[in-house]
Amino acid sequence: MKPLLHDRGVISRYREYLPVTAATPVVSLNEGSTPLIHSPLLSERAERNVFLKYEGLNPTGSFKDRGMTMAMSKAAESGATTVVCASTGNTSAAAAAYAARAGLKCAVILPSGKISMGKLVQAFVYGATVVAIRGNFDDALRLVRELGSDGSVAVVNSINPFRIEGQKTASFEIIDELGDAPEVHILPVGNAGNITAYWKGYREFHAAGKATRLPHMIGFQAAGSAPIFHDRVILEPETAASAIRIGNPASWQGATVAISESRGCIDIVTDEEILEAQAWLAHNEGIFVEPASAASVAGLFKCLASPAPACPLSSVPAGANIVCTVTGHGLKDSDTAMRGRNYAPIEAEADISSVRRALQA
Repeated sequence: MKPLLHDRGVISRYREYLPVTAATPVVSLNEGSTPLIHSPLLSERAERNVFLKYEGLNPTGSFKDRGMTMAMSKAAESGATTVVCASTGNTSAAAAAYAARAGLKCAVILPSGKISMGKLVQAFVYGATVVAIRGNFDDALRLVRELGSDGSVAVVNSINPFRIEGQKTASFEIIDELGDAPEVHILPVGNAGNITAYWKGYREFHAAGKATRLPHMIGFQAAGSAPIFHDRVILEPETAASAIRIGNPASWQGATVAISESRGCIDIVTDEEILEAQAWLAHNEGIFVEPASAASVAGLFKCLASPAPACPLSSVPAGANIVCTVTGHGLKDSDTAMRGRNYAPIEAEADISSVRRALQA
């Protein structure tokens, strides 16, 4: 049957900027085209126009789908029959889903007891073989590198350059929608592939004449998992924001280049600041994101309250555009959102007077 002519995802939309050919079997779940949501309350607070790039509305609920459509398409093109990844959760979900779409086997190596159930169940239901190791993400990535060293399996972590190629398309979408690059872009930083990819995308569209400027890139790591900020490997990273619980980022160098070339900065936010930002975003803007995603908003709050000397935000004029990427949907990790908060329904009898009393409580 001839395929329908419809939008099939980021490769379809940005093919001329991606390393694909007519021989590349495009593996897509219609990823991308995620909303760039204007935040009136954040804008008022920042005295600038603040937008949220809501990547939780990708097919598996995170930004990882952008890179995975490229990685899986190129794996299929190379003749691979099995793909493998290390994961803190979102990569495993994306890899398993896109492998299923491509008809490939998928193996996932992840740290035992460190993955939220919302993400772990995705890997299982999409059909991946899941191996939980007694170690952290960095141990898992080391093992994946070893598994891929002989070419028998295709590695689809962000050490695979095709992942970065797919993820850069988020920058393209932002420029297409705003008509130019924002003055500032703020992101969570874990394995650092995203800040690397966004900067690559911004530079490419600027070179193509589609943007008149390049943004300052500001990355935020969790305080207990901040190797780039401290400029040293963190052997035992800890944070409630599991998606960025990484002590030795694979794209460390790419992130450093992005921060340096854009005259940006890297900073940290505490778990308390992250979880407060997550709750604030849900309560005030109706946007539910996983904890790691909220690091960008927590970082914006920090910049506004007490900007570090190296933070470029204070030099950006009123009325400028700021984009905060929120990387994954809140349902990815609902357990963390529930912990420490008194979320519980009000019990009432099944009569109108009891319900009215409950509503007035």
